[in-house]
Amino acid sequence: MIKVILVMHDESGDYYKMNKTFFESMPKVGEYIYNTDGLAYVVEEVAQFAGYVSSKGAIAILVVHQADESHPVSNLYGLDIERDLDD
Repeated sequence: MIKVILVMHDESGDYYKMNKTFFESMPKVGEYIYNTDGLAYVVEEVAQFAGYVSSKGAIAILVVHQADESHPVSNLYGLDIERDLDD
């Protein structure tokens, strides 16, 4: 599992931390991710740490923004991952 930190832009353009999460493989720019808040996000940037070992285990920062609510991927809202996706 790959542990990353998700960050977003606020209204002033500054970054703020959303949460830490795990992926089976590193997301790429332009891909959609589905976060634990039940919303879909688009990956804007991937910044991997070089020469730094995080004590919390994260290896990268993903800059994301919320997917447009009219986009079909946003219809995943309310999906219960444990109920609907786990075998």
